[in-house]
Amino acid sequence: MDFKELARKRRKSVRKFKSDDISEEIIAELLETAIHAPTAGNVQPWKFKVVRSKATKQQLAGAALNQSWMVPAPVIIVVMADLDRAARGYGKRGVNLYALQDTAAAIQNMLLAAAEQGIASCWIGAFDEEKVVNYFGLPSYLRPVALIPLGYPAEEPISRSRRPLNEVVEWE
Repeated sequence: MDFKELARKRRKSVRKFKSDDISEEIIAELLETAIHAPTAGNVQPWKFKVVRSKATKQQLAGAALNQSWMVPAPVIIVVMADLDRAARGYGKRGVNLYALQDTAAAIQNMLLAAAEQGIASCWIGAFDEEKVVNYFGLPSYLRPVALIPLGYPAEEPISRSRRPLNEVVEWE
């Protein structure tokens, strides 16, 4: 499929997954695509935790405002920003902005690669960071940025409309 079609396909967040597993090779491919995202000063502040354990997925769902629909997903990827790496070249701006921009770009690469493979996803930003930090015992320099459930879709969500360009673009 061409890129525009792929981007439109990915736009649909899926919340119902088949129980079919995703191989380690495919997950590695998705993560490999993620780490080729743009990054300020080539800092590459991303870190990923691949979660398959049902107990851990339940903990993550609880931290994500009890979004229990994510537990059946075969995999949840916890995307984290390494704030120490981000601060090395850019100080506060690296921590407060570039780390988030870089990890967001990596997430988008991963989601597009997943969609190309027929793997559904949902980008979850609504979660209690402190609960995730405490559950995994993360050091203070790792900030959880997103939870990404992945799996083969058991539903085809409807497309939602997008604001027209004339509402979001100004030309000079």
